[in-house]
Amino acid sequence: MNLALALTTSILLALLLITITFWLPQLNTYTEKHNPYECGFDPTTSAHLPFSMKFFLIAITFLLFDLEIALLLPLPWATQTNNLMLTINMIFTLLIILALGLAYEWSQKGLDWTE
Repeated sequence: MNLALALTTSILLALLLITITFWLPQLNTYTEKHNPYECGFDPTTSAHLPFSMKFFLIAITFLLFDLEIALLLPLPWATQTNNLMLTINMIFTLLIILALGLAYEWSQKGLDWTE
């Protein structure tokens, strides 16, 4: 009974909040809300500048390598296991994968910002 009551209350509260979020913006349709913040001054140029695809690719590459390097963080604790050779093999395998990924990005000129 308590589970059903909690579930019903949660669903009703979620539906109420969803309804409010769609209903409230229609009450205040002030066009200045959609303009970028310019410290009280009128904007001199458009705030919507074109986005460089090269920047996007470098950002994605950084995120991928950053996540892979995060896999190396628990390795000092992994060396305390009984099977040390397996751990060392896994470490070298991960480092080789990282090095091959970096070499591939470098060979494809994915890290050259100037081009």
